[in-house]
Amino acid sequence: MTDAADIRDNVDAHRYELPIDDQIAVVVYNLSPPNLMITETLVPQALEGQGIASRMARHVIADARARQLLILPVCPFFAAFFQKHPEEADVLHRQYRTSLGLADSAS
Repeated sequence: MTDAADIRDNVDAHRYELPIDDQIAVVVYNLSPPNLMITETLVPQALEGQGIASRMARHVIADARARQLLILPVCPFFAAFFQKHPEEADVLHRQYRTSLGLADSAS
């Protein structure tokens, strides 16, 4: 099985990619520093239910934190991920923390 080290940021395509066998899972973004807008998370149907999207979300969050970027989770999966993991809300843009009900989770 693959791990987070296999996730790469394809800057030209504006997406994080995780190749698995002959398929690829992606997180699509728009970057306008200091903001990283996550617009879509796509996992091939055959790979669903294996925690791939969550693994990619953790990688993207860690990368954003390391690069001091604020995430704008337009993607429904990412919005739900932050609601399930409010401890990660420090990387969310302030307005998204409020709209997701996480205003008290991070400063």
